[in-house]
Amino acid sequence: MPLVYSWPAAPRPAPSFRLLESVVSNAPSPSSLHQRDSGWSGRFSEPVAETVLRYTASVGFDRRLAEADIAGSRAHAAMLARAGVISAADLAAIDGGLQRIAEEIRGGSFEWQLELEDVHLNIERRLTDLVGDAGKRLHTGRSRNDQVATDLRLWLRAAIDEIRAALHELRRALVDVAERHAATIMPGFTHLQVAQPVTFGHHLLAYVEMFGRDDERLRDCRSRVNRLPLGAAALAGTSFRIDRQFVADQLGFEQVGQNSLDAVSDRDFAIEFTAAAALAMVHFSRLAEELVLWMNPGIGFIDLPDRFCTGSSIMPQKKNPDVPELARGKCGRVAGHLAGLLMLMKAQPLAYNKDNQEDKEPLFDTADTLLDTTRIFAALVPGIVVRPDAMRAAAERGHATATDLADWLVQHGVPFRDAHEIVARAVRLAAEGGIDLASLTTAQLQSISPLITDDARAVLTLEGSVAARDHVGGTAPRQVLAQVARLRG
Repeated sequence: MPLVYSWPAAPRPAPSFRLLESVVSNAPSPSSLHQRDSGWSGRFSEPVAETVLRYTASVGFDRRLAEADIAGSRAHAAMLARAGVISAADLAAIDGGLQRIAEEIRGGSFEWQLELEDVHLNIERRLTDLVGDAGKRLHTGRSRNDQVATDLRLWLRAAIDEIRAALHELRRALVDVAERHAATIMPGFTHLQVAQPVTFGHHLLAYVEMFGRDDERLRDCRSRVNRLPLGAAALAGTSFRIDRQFVADQLGFEQVGQNSLDAVSDRDFAIEFTAAAALAMVHFSRLAEELVLWMNPGIGFIDLPDRFCTGSSIMPQKKNPDVPELARGKCGRVAGHLAGLLMLMKAQPLAYNKDNQEDKEPLFDTADTLLDTTRIFAALVPGIVVRPDAMRAAAERGHATATDLADWLVQHGVPFRDAHEIVARAVRLAAEGGIDLASLTTAQLQSISPLITDDARAVLTLEGSVAARDHVGGTAPRQVLAQVARLRG
């Protein structure tokens, strides 16, 4: 039976790299590093320079992979025992030792050592301290190259699942508010100018669609993340008779990487995830921009709960929409990570290169940022206070039903371009009189075109306008409620 592993998808690093100074102060002198602590000490005749140690060490951030590293090692050990490469006694010792290490890490008692460079060597050293030679046999048939690639995929797979769950909650919150405001009329905009009336519910459902596509992209990306590199070893595979499919089944991977060179050097999955995350953050930034605009007292369409806002250090009346504003800024942060990862990979020859140590911090921060943003918006959306009167007043001021009058004329035999010109002249007449198009009398409208009758006045109302868009994807309240039902289903 496959082993069952679970761990937090995106735990925050603690302590940070800078807080590891205390670890450095207790570390052995640089002169002993090659001789005692590295996995390649016999090759070198002089110690690692302390500045190089600090420059190349990654344990300050890759320790977040610890639970994934332990999961991969347990599956690898089980496979080695099954293949007869290690004994059953070794497997029992390794498995027990790794479980103890996992408990130490979760409990905060594990001693991370900067001189051991990364999460993998830290865990391996502790395992050897606990179980002796059995721990030294664990690395048979693998390399840190395929080990880290496996860890990263396991971690990211869990992070994607957590983000998708948060997106589901956000979309549910948006749908709930949209249902309550299926008939709440507001102006729709193009070029940030009043265009046509829509409903607030219809407007919010546009974001449900955007975040739905984000979820689809993450689901699709996950299938390519979920491919096992372990067994590729350093780059060429291994001479041991390993069973990679067994390991894949143990860890829940859908496929086994088919080329050892590609398996250890590929970071497409990290770039693809970051690209999907960047696009999701663009959607958050668009929603954030609208929340900021709508909350402005000059517009006043909505208000946000106090718990999502801050005040001013000097102006006591201020209520600032800091959460949406910060989301706009964090969009740029994630987009920057995408550009960084693309540049990281653009000139790397096959196979693995140390450059790839730089993939983790942007990937971790991208996942953190997207997850945090999704969760906070899922909490914010239900608290939005809608101001229907302000929305309606804005729709009435902008000649929002002009297109409806043009459509009415077309339905009565007027070519569209001629109808467009007639209504444009009517709008100019209304603007000169300081009133909205819908406030013109029938006589005033007939002074422009005698074809306009009293019947046309029905399409000039806001309710008549939105109700007329009664088709799939339209803004009619009936269609908004139908979309809500579809989404809930």
